[in-house]
Amino acid sequence: MSSRMHIVPALCGLAVVLLAGCASQKAPATADVAVSRAAVESAVSAGGADAAPAEMMSARAKVQEANQALAAKDYSRARDLAMQAQADAKLAQSKAGSAKATAAADALQENIRVLREELDRANSTTVK
Repeated sequence: MSSRMHIVPALCGLAVVLLAGCASQKAPATADVAVSRAAVESAVSAGGADAAPAEMMSARAKVQEANQALAAKDYSRARDLAMQAQADAKLAQSKAGSAKATAAADALQENIRVLREELDRANSTTVK
């Protein structure tokens, strides 16, 4: 009988430890999903939807799946999906930045070409 009295507190202690472990996983997973949502919004603001539509679609889908995993209390899956969504969103944002930089460089090259033509024209009219 006394051995059963020792088992009950031990089981209660184990239950408390397991519940604490589950609760400690929920907060980071929730935070990761929130960060991934913000990363998607940031990528959209940077032009990621135009520059990298596939990555943006993937990021949005993974955020949605992460939210579903949170609702199902599958915190490990929610964190994994949130991290993947973040990576997709960052890639889309980087592609958007790269596309803007390439466009700016192309515009600059075109301006330089036009200036050279004008200089050549100006030099050829003054030489005559």
